[in-house]
Amino acid sequence: MADSFKFELVSPERLLLSEQVSAVVAPGTEGYFTVMAHHAPLMATLKPGVVHATLASGGEKRIYVQGGFADINPDGFTLLAEHATPVEDIDRADLDQRIRDAEEDVADATDAGVKSKAEVRLSDLRNARDALGL
Repeated sequence: MADSFKFELVSPERLLLSEQVSAVVAPGTEGYFTVMAHHAPLMATLKPGVVHATLASGGEKRIYVQGGFADINPDGFTLLAEHATPVEDIDRADLDQRIRDAEEDVADATDAGVKSKAEVRLSDLRNARDALGL
C-alpha cells in the first residue's frame, strides 16, 4: 500500500474534502500534476479543471475547481479553490449555458484584452466539460 498524506480542498463556501490520500491529480496552470506522499514543497496556481483524489481508505473523489492555489508542504497538501463543486453535483445544463455565455462574450468583445480574457475563459470551460466527460 502506498504512503498516504493529508489532503484538504477548501473553497470560500466550505471545506469540501479533508482526508488521508495516496495521490492527488490537480489542474495546474502549466498542466495537470500529481502529488504523492513525500512530495517536494511546492506552491502552484490552478486553472479550472477536475481534481482527482485517490483516498487512502479506497475509492476516489472528483471535484471540479474554477482555479485557485496549491500548497504542498511536509504536513500535506492544501488546495484553496476559487470555487469548487463535487463532480456528481455538476449541472450539465448550467455548464452548457456558461459556455454559450462565454461564446457570446468572445463574439461581442471589441477590445483585444477583453476578447483575450473571454477566449481563455471559454477554453477553460470547454476543457472542464471535456474533463468531466459531459
